[in-house]
Amino acid sequence: ALQNTLTQNKLQALLQVVSALPHSQALAAQLQPKVEQTYRYGDSQTRYMDMVLPILMGFFVFFFVFLVSGMAILKERTTGTLERLLATPVRRGQIIFGYTISYGVLAILQTLTIVLYTVYVLRLPIVGQIGWVIVTNILLALVALALGILMSTFATSEFQIMQFIPLIVVPQIFFSGIVPLDTINPWLAKVQYILPLTYVANADKKL
Repeated sequence: ALQNTLTQNKLQALLQVVSALPHSQALAAQLQPKVEQTYRYGDSQTRYMDMVLPILMGFFVFFFVFLVSGMAILKERTTGTLERLLATPVRRGQIIFGYTISYGVLAILQTLTIVLYTVYVLRLPIVGQIGWVIVTNILLALVALALGILMSTFATSEFQIMQFIPLIVVPQIFFSGIVPLDTINPWLAKVQYILPLTYVANADKKL
């Protein structure tokens, strides 16, 4: 801060000396400091919603896949379908693998719908290729699918699945970049490194 003050004082003194010379106005205009703005993402026309929209896109992908997978697996278990499958010669690993494949395909279709709607209907600006946006959000959907299946094993009703939302889903949006993390305690900001939406939000903003 002291060095910047000395530099400004020297510049002001130089401008005062130049102002006393002939053609001082033209020389002073040339010596005026010029401020140049550069943008890491977007340009001067970028709005706040253009910055938030990639994060919200990933959030809705995570939220809907987590909710649908958790509810569906819980319904299979509470209605007795899963117990009847366990009574067959099919192994448990094969049952889980089958559920993962079927709901994984549904999660991919749901992710494609959300991403394409956001890009082409809501006009999300993309600098790179849309394929990478789709890939990153599909990976996020698969993580949400795994978490939904995991949480469904601890729940005994749909209401308990809803109770997992403040624990699993809500922190995703607060630590994904919508809320500035430089204003909170550093130890609390480290929570973002264990949340999948943080990485997908950073990737989507760069794409």
